Amino acid sequence: MSITPQEFVSKWKRVTAREKQVYQEHFLDLCQLVGHQTPNDYDPTGTRFAFEMGAAKTSGGQGWADVAKIGFFGWEYKGKDADLDKAYEQLLRYRDALHNPPILIVSDINKIIIRTNYTNLATRTIVLTLDDMLDPESIRILKTVFTAPEQLKPKETIESVTQEAARQFSTLANVLRKFGEEPQAVAHFLIRLLFCLFAEDIGLLPEKLFPRLLEQTRRNSKDFAEVLRQLFRAMNTGGYFGADKILHFNGGLFDDDHVLQLDSDAMDIIGQIDGLDWGAIKPSIFGTLFERGLDPTKRSQLGAHYTGEDDIVLIVEPVLMAPLRREWQEVQVECRKLKVEEGKAKDKKKRDLQKKIKDTLLKFADKIAAVTVLDPACGSANFLYVALRLLLDLQNEVLNFSDEMGAGRPYITVTPGQLFGIETNEYAHELAQMTIQIGYIQWLRDNGYGFPTEPILKQTKNILNMDAILSRPDRSSSDLSGLSLEPEWPAVDVIIGNPPFLGGSKLRRELGDKYLEDLWKLYEGRVDKTSDLVMYWFERARAMIEVGQAKGVGLLATQSIRAAVNRKVLEKSRRMAIFSGPI
Repeated sequence: MSITPQEFVSKWKRVTAREKQVYQEHFLDLCQLVGHQTPNDYDPTGTRFAFEMGAAKTSGGQGWADVAKIGFFGWEYKGKDADLDKAYEQLLRYRDALHNPPILIVSDINKIIIRTNYTNLATRTIVLTLDDMLDPESIRILKTVFTAPEQLKPKETIESVTQEAARQFSTLANVLRKFGEEPQAVAHFLIRLLFCLFAEDIGLLPEKLFPRLLEQTRRNSKDFAEVLRQLFRAMNTGGYFGADKILHFNGGLFDDDHVLQLDSDAMDIIGQIDGLDWGAIKPSIFGTLFERGLDPTKRSQLGAHYTGEDDIVLIVEPVLMAPLRREWQEVQVECRKLKVEEGKAKDKKKRDLQKKIKDTLLKFADKIAAVTVLDPACGSANFLYVALRLLLDLQNEVLNFSDEMGAGRPYITVTPGQLFGIETNEYAHELAQMTIQIGYIQWLRDNGYGFPTEPILKQTKNILNMDAILSRPDRSSSDLSGLSLEPEWPAVDVIIGNPPFLGGSKLRRELGDKYLEDLWKLYEGRVDKTSDLVMYWFERARAMIEVGQAKGVGLLATQSIRAAVNRKVLEKSRRMAIFSGPI
């Protein structure tokens, strides 16, 4: 028995019944359409290809994926014209229980949305409407889903997308500077534009917003600048932008509507960069790359080495995560024992054991959400982003386990508010805040938690724009003491990062006589004058541990850390994690 594309489209255009009444029949018709066995014919055991395949769900207990073929796809149905974004979020939360299939599909009968699900690759999205089923290419795509999903695998890596995005933005920065704008003003405008492109591609701004604006203004730069101002005003408070409802973003990024002067070259570049997949940019490296493109003094470094995510994890994992993971193992063992007892208990004792499991897991989830992290040389926040992602991943693991234990599941509570940074470079300082916010929004989306509540961008003062090792008095102020001070670092649980390296012999040339003399005087007896610059960060971190304002430290350094003059600082504390590697 088979069904033709014309018969399939005609039949399903007439259907108005609710989801549960139709989805299995719709899927069986699809199997006929593409010439594939039905779940029961292909796998009578129901363990590899089946309807309602078991998956942990977020409301607690056991849920079901509407259809799944292990190693191929997970498929979630909703009724006609239902919110398929919500269906996709639900499927994202099922995917681990479905062995992380390469393809995730949602459908409301009227359309089928196919998304690839490969680690470290940009997500490819294919939308097939009912009318598309009359096109042989659409049937070919569906056959590929059933039989050879790897053929839909995206070719571009997330890293390559990020590098191309940074290159294009660097070109745009050069175009904007020719009008005589201050470099920092250019950087601020471009960071706004960067976030808008990201928000558009992940669904926080209306779909294809920028192509529409470019077309409506016919690439007239003055008209385009005016509609950008209107968009920024809407993002500041929330409200309407033409016929589109705009969410409340602000967070300090959209607190005014200033737009830089644009010309035809700038418009062309904006048109080109909008075509990139901004939703796939990689936060662990994009901040560094964008900083190099926005800061005129660092453009020569665009192709230079940057600290990759694997190097960052080498620092963050043992210092921040290992203690938490050890405790998590203990919590799991305790809860499994309680679950066995609960299975044998009745009435009040059973309820008490259920409550104890829930309270134990909630307490540990809250502990993860209370951990604070400082990077005192944060640059554009790549270390802080990785720390945030690892904390989110661990709390998500706790919540998944809570589902498994039947203890329910609260919302993710790890937030960017747990991260603190210090950065003296003004370009990096502003980018750091965006790196963290974009990484957080990406993680929520990619793990089925939707988007943050409004305002989408939460304004914090956790990233400080200052010198991390020397606070010098303002000579023009009434402060005539002339005393340099150690800047105050936020008290946190863990200090991580990649402080700037500068060999002792180069300090005077790079820092200047007065700065260096003040630095030596302030740290006299603690850091040798011939030590590398990085050692001042190690000494400040050591002192934080000594007074109980930090529990652990992991800092990246070069091979010179082994020199005797540098090791004097390190030997003062055995509670610091010392790593040697590329900077």
